[in-house]
Amino acid sequence: MTTPTAHTADLRPADLLIVDAEIVTMTPDRAVVPGGTIAVVDGRIAAIGPAATLRAAYPGSPELDAAGCLVVPGLVNAHQHTTADPLVRSSIPDDVPAQQAIFDWIVPLHGAVTGDDDELSATLTAVESLSYGVTTLLEPGTVAHPLRVARGLRAAGIRARVGGWGWDAPDVPYARPAADTLAVQADTVAALAGDPLVTGWITLVGHDLVSDELFTGAADLADRLDVGMTWHLSPGPEDAAAYTAAGRARPVRHLRDLGVLGPRLLLGHAVWLDDVEVDALVETGTAVASCPGAYLRLGQGFSRAGRHTALHRAGGRLALGCDSHNAGDTPDLWRAARLFAGLERDRGVPDPLRADEVFALATVDGAAAVGLGAQTGSIEVGKAADLVLLDTRTIPWTPRGDLPTQLVWGAAGHTVRDVLVDGRLVVRDGRITTVDIDALREEAAQRRAALLRRVGIDIPPRWPTVPATEYSARRSVPGRAPTPREGKAP
Repeated sequence: MTTPTAHTADLRPADLLIVDAEIVTMTPDRAVVPGGTIAVVDGRIAAIGPAATLRAAYPGSPELDAAGCLVVPGLVNAHQHTTADPLVRSSIPDDVPAQQAIFDWIVPLHGAVTGDDDELSATLTAVESLSYGVTTLLEPGTVAHPLRVARGLRAAGIRARVGGWGWDAPDVPYARPAADTLAVQADTVAALAGDPLVTGWITLVGHDLVSDELFTGAADLADRLDVGMTWHLSPGPEDAAAYTAAGRARPVRHLRDLGVLGPRLLLGHAVWLDDVEVDALVETGTAVASCPGAYLRLGQGFSRAGRHTALHRAGGRLALGCDSHNAGDTPDLWRAARLFAGLERDRGVPDPLRADEVFALATVDGAAAVGLGAQTGSIEVGKAADLVLLDTRTIPWTPRGDLPTQLVWGAAGHTVRDVLVDGRLVVRDGRITTVDIDALREEAAQRRAALLRRVGIDIPPRWPTVPATEYSARRSVPGRAPTPREGKAP
């Protein structure tokens, strides 16, 4: 920890002192600092130390009372779609195959969304994410309006990486030639250059929908622009089967042979891998975002085929994600962490990850996977003040148990009190400060209805809706359920 002196602080006020907190640093030694105070200056953590020392070094600073709170690093969601799905969240039936969900639902929805829809969807996703203490998300590709998505994320105040989704397979909706796809990617990165929070990445759809020319061109472009890149691969067995049918090696082996694996690349999913593919990811420093909620919702076989613990134990880079609002269904990374920990233990993998290791995936390891390890993911002097205050005076923290166990298995997201991104309070006392939530809620409902009308999708309810007057009238209908009094024996 660094204690400021008159020389380093020049005795000017900090932007904020977070006072009397228990600080979970997630530094390499995993130090926990009780009764600590954090000084925030220009969006950065300027000092960590005792309250009296920091008050003397930064006189007249505004203070946030954190007594009874844990301060943890902001969580990092390494795979979160923000377009189309948020407006029809939890609406795609959970009894249809994943491919049917994509081509009968998601593709038509993406074809009908407007820029206004995408911007609102992104804001909606960011606001929900912030309420859970997620301060950074990676949007792994928006089909049509990446700059509107960036605008929506920026309005909420979240840190994000964004790109325009690209693919060039023939006879597939929204495909472009490789050169055109790369031009769109480059334009998005250029348009977002210099933004302090929301910047561009190279984001291909991946799977078997991308040519070798586009894969290698994307890797070259990412190197030239000095940005990261992400695409989807092998969430289920279909990609491996498609690559084999096309005469290619298995997907990760093929990418290795193309020379596009490496530390700039984060693969969404990479569930169905063989030993050679796991080794290739480790050797090249390629990161993986694991989205356990999506694999369960879509029935993609994570509990049978997942290799993410093996990847991590071999020294591979691993992060957590939540996918979309019709797959993981919520950008709650606490739930993703708990699901990951539970699935890996239940399926009996050797040496499953402990709670403290899983919490690292959600914070410091996740930040490294999305190329932000030097900026966020831990509470250290010089890093961005991306911080989450958890109220431990609530019942879920009573009594206190082992800290990482309670963070992961207790799914502590519902105890989030305050959230800072880049030193700005975006959640205060459980309320979003950046967006008018009532207006957001109303507009989301209107846009959902309009989008479904344009696409021509009718979502039949599983349960009937019965007006209260009609329900009351059923009291006289034979076969109705008895009232509690009528149900008693004489």
